[in-house]
Amino acid sequence: MMMPISFFVEGDPKPQPRPRAFARKIGNKFMARVYDAGTAENWKSRIADAAKEFRPDKPLDVPLSVRMDFFFARPKSHHHTGKRAGELRRDAPYYHASRPDLDNLSKAVIDCLMQIGFFKDDALIAVNFTTKNYADHPGVSVRILELENSL
Repeated sequence: MMMPISFFVEGDPKPQPRPRAFARKIGNKFMARVYDAGTAENWKSRIADAAKEFRPDKPLDVPLSVRMDFFFARPKSHHHTGKRAGELRRDAPYYHASRPDLDNLSKAVIDCLMQIGFFKDDALIAVNFTTKNYADHPGVSVRILELENSL
């Protein structure tokens, strides 16, 4: 069994963009084009930079558990104003329950880790636990564990 791999990536988490398509009329026919929006490239390069020093010598080829805790900066409305400026409001939420979608956030991280050689295939991930929270320092905490695959 390998030791758990844990690291933190600082920055505003971005989702994996969906491929976009459009149709263009050429003469009396329509031509479809598909392209990748590429809006998460900076975020994915941050993930790759933070993860490289933890990359295994060879890609993992065993069942894996991946935990990702995404942290988003709190909006100003979560803090008091006036005499108590800067203090967190008692009713400020802990969980981030708005866009971006959880599955697209985790897809960006998993795709990036697979591209830099963490594991042979993302199908090896048998357990995926992911959260979206508010915090003082935005980013994502990633923890990868090898799973025992016998009874």
